[in-house]
Amino acid sequence: MHESPLPSTASAVSGWLLVALCATSGTYCLLRASRAGRASRGAAAAEALMGFGMAVMAAPSGVGTWGPRILLGVFCAAAAHALWLLRSGPRHAHHAHHAVGSLAMAYMAYLGLSAGAGHVHGHGQGAGPPLVTGALLVYFAGYVLLGGARLVAAGGTQAATVGAGPVVEAPGELTRACRLTMGIGMLAMLLSM
Repeated sequence: MHESPLPSTASAVSGWLLVALCATSGTYCLLRASRAGRASRGAAAAEALMGFGMAVMAAPSGVGTWGPRILLGVFCAAAAHALWLLRSGPRHAHHAHHAVGSLAMAYMAYLGLSAGAGHVHGHGQGAGPPLVTGALLVYFAGYVLLGGARLVAAGGTQAATVGAGPVVEAPGELTRACRLTMGIGMLAMLLSM
């Protein structure tokens, strides 16, 4: 008997939805980086890199034979950069999250490289050491839950208004929502390994 194409179609649809979500987050972060002051431009650029990298990695069509190597190199460099910025002290603690996210992306790219099929995730090959994958799942699940709670708490504040015009959403809430969507995307990618 032939297998139903529904599971693979559903997997492809969810993969392309994840690509769209991550690319949209990356685009927002890139726009934020272009408008940000010098102090916050680096964090926004790192988040844009993460969003676009996640979009590439989530593509159901795979990233080709060259993709995992490039992604591994890019995210190892991004992790090293985030760790370098951490030396600035506890005031810049968001760099620790960027380092963990970059290392998680490098980990998934390495697994895709060792699988050799050009698919970085989602096809059951190379799930990696359960302890590392489990630790990353716990970290990102906690990040998503905490980020969601902060976003809900921030939603109770009054949004800024401009004259008698429409309500303008606070940029901080949009940034939190963008970070939350990338955390959810990372969690989904780890779960699909």
